[in-house]
Amino acid sequence: MRIIKHNIFIGVCVFLFFSSCVKDKPDEDHSTTTIDHGVYIVNEGNFQFGNASVSYYNESKNTVQEDLFQSANNKALGDVAQSMMVYNSKAYVVVNNSGKIEVLDPQTFVISATINGFNSPRFFLPVSTNKAYVSDYKSNSISIVNLNTNMISGSIPCSGWTEEMVFTAGKVFVCNKYRDKVYVLNTSTDQISDSIVVGYSSTSIRVDKNGKLWVLCGGDAQNNIPGTLYRIDPNTYNVEKTFPFQPSNYPWRMEMNGASDTLYYLNTGVYRMTISDSSLPTSALITEGNRNFYALGIHPNTSVVYVSDAMDYVQKSTIYRYTKDATLINTFKAGIISTDFYFTQ
Repeated sequence: MRIIKHNIFIGVCVFLFFSSCVKDKPDEDHSTTTIDHGVYIVNEGNFQFGNASVSYYNESKNTVQEDLFQSANNKALGDVAQSMMVYNSKAYVVVNNSGKIEVLDPQTFVISATINGFNSPRFFLPVSTNKAYVSDYKSNSISIVNLNTNMISGSIPCSGWTEEMVFTAGKVFVCNKYRDKVYVLNTSTDQISDSIVVGYSSTSIRVDKNGKLWVLCGGDAQNNIPGTLYRIDPNTYNVEKTFPFQPSNYPWRMEMNGASDTLYYLNTGVYRMTISDSSLPTSALITEGNRNFYALGIHPNTSVVYVSDAMDYVQKSTIYRYTKDATLINTFKAGIISTDFYFTQ
């Protein structure tokens, strides 16, 4: 599984770092955080090394600011940063192996609070102005967070490794990596109200411009179960379309463009399809080649494609920026194992 591939890397190696030609290489920015039409890049770091970080790429200035958290707080972010969201003028950075969420000022990245007590948190989803849900790898539950006190106020039993979530049609839909179901949560009762049968190992979920759910299931390489993509009506839970992948295809990291009419996903390379397509694309928009594509992001305003190359999981990742038509714009370095993009628009 590429999603946890780096976690089984054990030992310390010495690597030679090779320079490469980089088109329009950004300058490193050592000033305080400047938010101006750019993207936060969440970097996992190495498992149990405590070297997670968040970088910021300023599109207007073509500059990269490294490790915003360390610079602002004079301490390390923690072990395995997983995801990030800005909500109500606060940045929430989920740190998986440290079992916490750092609450930060998105402009300065200075800590305002730390939410502790998670087992292995993955993704943060606000469901009201004072409540959020947090999915988890190990706890067999969804954590409920009080956003006023920044404390865990309860949990919703949910067997297996819960992943991405969306809030639509008055309900929360939860992916589950070790199951063949998407779970439906009632935000009033904080309970599972239903489930939808899908393929094995759902990891990514998005809502299109028509309000339909799109669920990407990665399958299971060990048991030769290929991936599947689904379109679902969130009101009736009816599976409206099923797109099976070819054998030995295990896709992941699905994203949606700003117009919510086009999907992108990783399946070694970067693939693109519109929500009206009747079949999966047969060729990649961007081929992987000898790179190790790990994270994917689509700028909501320009549809510029961001994709990270995790290299050998020890060196800093290389970030590639492409136009929506797959013309390379530039590349730059971020932190170790870049795993998530959050756009400031």
